[in-house]
Amino acid sequence: MKSGGSLSIWFFIGLSLLVNGALILGDGLYELANPPEHPVVLFQLHANIWWGAFLFLFGAFYCYRFAPRRGVNGH
Repeated sequence: MKSGGSLSIWFFIGLSLLVNGALILGDGLYELANPPEHPVVLFQLHANIWWGAFLFLFGAFYCYRFAPRRGVNGH
């Protein structure tokens, strides 16, 4: 990394969304394969799969959009 360079906070927010989305999506897929003995109300909607996928995609977009680039004159 160049000295004096800066990273956008949005890159780290995207990274956080990406990781949390992957964890929530993974848990949702695990629960889909191994349903709990006593499911919660509205379990059939699989909200953790939808929410995890949304966070993962949103985080991936932010990581791509605000990724530190080399040779872009500091922008």
